[in-house]
Amino acid sequence: MDVRLSSVQRALRESVSLVVDRLGLHAVRELDDLERSEKLEAAIVASGWRELRSPEAEGAPLASGVEAAIVAEELGRGLADAPFLGPTMASELRRLVDAPAATADETVVLAPSLSELAVVVGGAPPKGAVAIDTQRAHTALVLVPVREGHVVAALPLGSAGAGVDLTRPSTVIDSRSLAVEVGQQGRPLSRDALAKWTALGLALTCADLVGVMCGAVELTSGYAAARQQFGRPVGSFQAVQHLLADAVVLMEGSRSVARHAAWAVDALAPEEALGAAAGAKAYCARAARTVCETSIQVHGGVGNTWECLAHVHLRRALLSGEILGGVGVNLGRVLAHYGIGGSDGLR
Repeated sequence: MDVRLSSVQRALRESVSLVVDRLGLHAVRELDDLERSEKLEAAIVASGWRELRSPEAEGAPLASGVEAAIVAEELGRGLADAPFLGPTMASELRRLVDAPAATADETVVLAPSLSELAVVVGGAPPKGAVAIDTQRAHTALVLVPVREGHVVAALPLGSAGAGVDLTRPSTVIDSRSLAVEVGQQGRPLSRDALAKWTALGLALTCADLVGVMCGAVELTSGYAAARQQFGRPVGSFQAVQHLLADAVVLMEGSRSVARHAAWAVDALAPEEALGAAAGAKAYCARAARTVCETSIQVHGGVGNTWECLAHVHLRRALLSGEILGGVGVNLGRVLAHYGIGGSDGLR
């Protein structure tokens, strides 16, 4: 694996960075700025970033997992309150079953635990199933079991809910809703295809967590340099420096494993890609929570107020950390992949 970004990938990162620096969230009050959020949505639509995993003529995705992860990381850094994760995962699901592109905005439905894609039983979703990233979405995709694996079906969505993440609403699905099979599917979703889809979803959530950590470190470093105590910036105190240094180490370690997971999506076999992504998610989820809690700690008393942006970083990290499983679920996937535990009582 070559960890260096190509010139095209660097240009992609710079273009996303320009958008989020101009239209991303810079203060909690901007969550209510409809004009700003509409401009952000328009910029993302015009860019075509949500179509990065749409199929080319041969069925391969337009862009690699690395490019999709680059977008996810920068959007996470800027706390972008516009859909990306949900639509991208829905687009990948349609590609894997060779279904036509969606005609309206859509996302995916996860099981009540959030650890996997929801599976419909008897035409209805499981009670407590959750659609993620539902802002602007009209439908959400679920799986229906068949003999050869699964087919994809769509559920209607009502108004977007709220949830812990203030930038990406989630919606609990009405268990009385009836799923309608997506038309013109060329093939069922096999076990390997589902593993690939899960690996991409984990890689994108890892990238989002890296971006959230980066934004939290930037926010906190700026505060530590500006806030003075006893006539000196608080960032000059050794205890604060140690906290920030540890946060940077966690952030950079997360970036390394997240990039490997994104590369593995297209470069490795399905089970290998899933193992790499699960290991990355276990690391990134734990690291992101620590970094975001460090941000609140360094901010002191103001860090516990609604007006401080630090809690928005933490809220986004908490959701991304649980989508497709948190630390425990993904450590279990890693153990299962390497055949560790089980009958010997270690798992």
